[in-house]
Amino acid sequence: MPHINLLPWREQERQASQQKFLTIIGLIIGVVCLVMYFIGAFYDSLTTGQNIKNNYLKAEISKLDTRIIAINDLNKQKNNLQRRIRLIEELQSNRNLGTQIIDEITRVVPAGVYLTSLERKGNLLKVVGRSESNNRLSQMLRQVEASYLLERPIIQGIVAGEQRSRLLSDFSMHFYVKSFQQIEDSQRGK
Repeated sequence: MPHINLLPWREQERQASQQKFLTIIGLIIGVVCLVMYFIGAFYDSLTTGQNIKNNYLKAEISKLDTRIIAINDLNKQKNNLQRRIRLIEELQSNRNLGTQIIDEITRVVPAGVYLTSLERKGNLLKVVGRSESNNRLSQMLRQVEASYLLERPIIQGIVAGEQRSRLLSDFSMHFYVKSFQQIEDSQRGK
C-alpha cells in the first residue's frame, strides 16, 4: 500500500530553508562586519602613522625655525661687527687725515701760488689765495687731480689784482677729500 504523509512537510521544509537562509545571512553579515573592522583598523593605523610622521615633521620644523632665528641673529651680530670694524678702520685711517691733507696741499701748491685761507667742511676743502699767474693755478689743478688724497678741483673765481699788487691775482677754489675706500683702492693700485 502506498504511504501517504499527512504531516505538514512543506511547512517544515520551508522553515528549514528559512533557518538555513537566516544562518547564511548572519554569517555574511558577520564576515562583512569583520572585514569592515579590519579595513577600519587598517585605515586607523595608516592615519595614526601619518599623524606620527606629521608630529615628527612639525617638531623638526620648529627646531629648524629656532635654528633659523639663531642664524639670523648671528648674521645681524656679524653685520654689526663688520660695520663696527669698518668704522674703526675708517677712524683709524682718518686719525692722521688732517696732517695728511696739509701735507698733500703743500705738495700740490706750486711756487708762485700763496694760500691765504683754507677751510674744511666734511670732505669739502675751500681754498682762497693769490697767484702770480693763471698757469700756476692750472698746474695746481693738475696736481690736485693727480693726488691720491684730493679730487674734483673747481675754480670758483679769479680776480685781477688791485693797483698796488697788480702782479698777484686773487682766486678761490674748492676740492674734495677722497673717501676712505677710494684712498685704499688708489694705494692698492700703486
